[in-house]
Amino acid sequence: MINDLWYKNAIIYNLSVGTFMDADGDGVGDFKGLLRRLDYLQGLGVTAIWLMPFQPSPCRDGGYDIAEYYGVDPRYGTLGDFVEFTHGCAQRGMRVLIDLVVNHTSDQHPWFQEARRDPTSRYRDWYVWSDKKPPHIEDGVVFPGVQKTTWTRDAEAKAWYFHRFYDFQPDLNTANPLVQAEILKIMGFWLQLGVSGFRMDAVPFVIAKKGADVKKPVEQYDMLRSFREFLQWRNGSAIILGEANVTPDADMNYFGDAGERMQMMFNFQVNQHLFYALASGDTRPLAKAMTATEARPATAQWGLFLRNNDELDLGRLTKTQRETVFAAFGPDKSMQLYDRGIRRRLAPMLQGDRRRLEMAYSLMITLPGTTVIRYGDEIGMGDDLTLPERTCARTPMQWSSEPHGGFTSSDTPISPVISGGPYGFEHINVADQRRDTNSLLNWTERILRMRKEVPEIGWGDFAIIDTGTPEVLAVRYDWRGNAALFVHNFSALPCEIRLRPGAEGTHDSELVNLLSEDHNDADAKGIHTILLEPYGYRWYRVGGLDYLLRRTEV
Repeated sequence: MINDLWYKNAIIYNLSVGTFMDADGDGVGDFKGLLRRLDYLQGLGVTAIWLMPFQPSPCRDGGYDIAEYYGVDPRYGTLGDFVEFTHGCAQRGMRVLIDLVVNHTSDQHPWFQEARRDPTSRYRDWYVWSDKKPPHIEDGVVFPGVQKTTWTRDAEAKAWYFHRFYDFQPDLNTANPLVQAEILKIMGFWLQLGVSGFRMDAVPFVIAKKGADVKKPVEQYDMLRSFREFLQWRNGSAIILGEANVTPDADMNYFGDAGERMQMMFNFQVNQHLFYALASGDTRPLAKAMTATEARPATAQWGLFLRNNDELDLGRLTKTQRETVFAAFGPDKSMQLYDRGIRRRLAPMLQGDRRRLEMAYSLMITLPGTTVIRYGDEIGMGDDLTLPERTCARTPMQWSSEPHGGFTSSDTPISPVISGGPYGFEHINVADQRRDTNSLLNWTERILRMRKEVPEIGWGDFAIIDTGTPEVLAVRYDWRGNAALFVHNFSALPCEIRLRPGAEGTHDSELVNLLSEDHNDADAKGIHTILLEPYGYRWYRVGGLDYLLRRTEV
């Protein structure tokens, strides 16, 4: 099969089966419930659904502690239900991505249970052991303040095992060829059931060498190439979307110089500087982050997001920048996590300000890459800070003003539905917003429809246009003779900017507004003057109306 690069202009929607829709009334979301909501997602403009882990798990870490790779947790349904779901997506032209969590397993996984019982077991070398207590076991913890070490002694095994994350998530020895072969087998299994790709969890840890004698982990990038080759053989259009929070100088190691490794990665560099820009009104560091991550192979793509299922990681910012973001969006310690991030959802971070929410989503959707949306953000869902760690932003979807937000008929939902206050399901839900033409839900549907009509964002080259003020970011895209310009005001004050959307010496006489009738003509020197309201944004087609006429004729 030929890879058609479908991911270049996709709209990816991330959700957890267990908190999306409960069809059988047991309080837990399931695949039958999700199947009932596919028409909603299709209508919203979603082209690919990314599922958080749904395999059997003790769920001590939101399902990322997997105890069986080849099944569905009975609470969510059966493999048959999963196939019905993927079939339903295919009928609607939507693809399915699932989490590939292979850096570690649950300590309840049969592999680990056998490995700890029997030192001669074939599974012993599937994990990372040390007979003696390794030095510096407190170094490298991923969850400061919650996680204490990266090595734990197992009494039954009479040895220490390595765990990059929690102690109930022992790391797999991914350097072991047998483990690598099993990873390919896992991928092949789910591809056969209708999956179009994988969001690979914690990629730098998956490919790093592990062991008590490893002082500085060395990444084995060829492992990514073997994963990519396997996908190409089994399904040429399948992709890997990597979670790799690395610096720009390492990006090409993950993509591959010729694009022979991962097709997509999340752009954490841009994400973190985006929130600094939202907090400070200064877009210059964001522009630098965009430029620093511009280089990538022709077949590669960035995944752009605002908030995801984890905390907002601010570790790549300077201390001063991080403090600025904390002060704006997470001033209380209860809102912060792991000494580096914020655990809130976007709407409460922006104080429910519709102007700022629209500007933030408009910006994210028009940044270089593919849009990734978190479930519930299309209606402005909030968070429950009384819940521990990251679960505060993983509450059930709010469908209506019925009990428990229409998520379940059970009186004991898997997690409390947000109730009361400005973000309670009584006020924030899909049913009410569907009926309101000016709702955030309907605005999101319209903006996503327009995003798919501007492929320059996903396919084209971009240039940052000088606006004369750090509060306003202007980005132009060019692709196949067409161009688009996007302008965003990060300030709470109105401002007037003057810009030349093209290169010096060119003359783009008209900017056609794609979202309203507010078009913009250039002066005699080719300069455009644009008045922006507080947190205002503009989407323009560059070069006059002839492009729109050509599209109409087609």
